[in-house]
Amino acid sequence: MAEKAQAPTWGEGAVADRLAELGLERPAVAAPVGSYVPAIRDGDLVLTSGQLPFVAGSLPATGKVGAEVSAERAQELARVCAVNAVAAVHELIGDLDRVAQVVKVVGFVASDPSFTGQPGVLNGASDVLAEIFGEAGRHARSAVGVAVLPLDAPVEVEITVRVR
Repeated sequence: MAEKAQAPTWGEGAVADRLAELGLERPAVAAPVGSYVPAIRDGDLVLTSGQLPFVAGSLPATGKVGAEVSAERAQELARVCAVNAVAAVHELIGDLDRVAQVVKVVGFVASDPSFTGQPGVLNGASDVLAEIFGEAGRHARSAVGVAVLPLDAPVEVEITVRVR
C-alpha cells in the first residue's frame, strides 16, 4: 500500500494553534501561473502576489459574481484566497507568530456589470484574517470589481503584512 503524502503543517505557535482550532489546514502554495513569486519580503513587510481560490490545485468555481457565482459563494472563495495568501507568507517567513500586523488587503472580484457587492465578497477574506490573527488581523482594504481574472476565477486576494 502506498503511503499517503503528508499534508503541510502550519508549524507551532499561537497562530498555528488558532488555525488548528479554526480547522484550517495549510494549503500547498500554488505554483505561479506567470513570471512572479508567491510572496516577497521588503524590510519588515511581506507582500503576496494575488492568490486565487485554489483548493487542492484547482478552482472550485469559475465565472462572474452576480451571474454564475453567487455573492455568498464568492465570499467563501475570498476566504480561501486569504488562507492561501497566509500560506504564502508562512512559506516565506516560516513562523506566523512573526506577523505583527496585516497591513493591507486588496481584493478583486470578477463581477457581472450589475453587481455592486464587492465589499461584502471581500469580507470573507477580512473576517478570516481577523479570526487567524486577532487584532493584528485588522487592516486597510480595497475591494475592486473587474471584468475578468486569471483562469476565470471569481475572486483574487493579495495581502501585505508587517513582520517582526
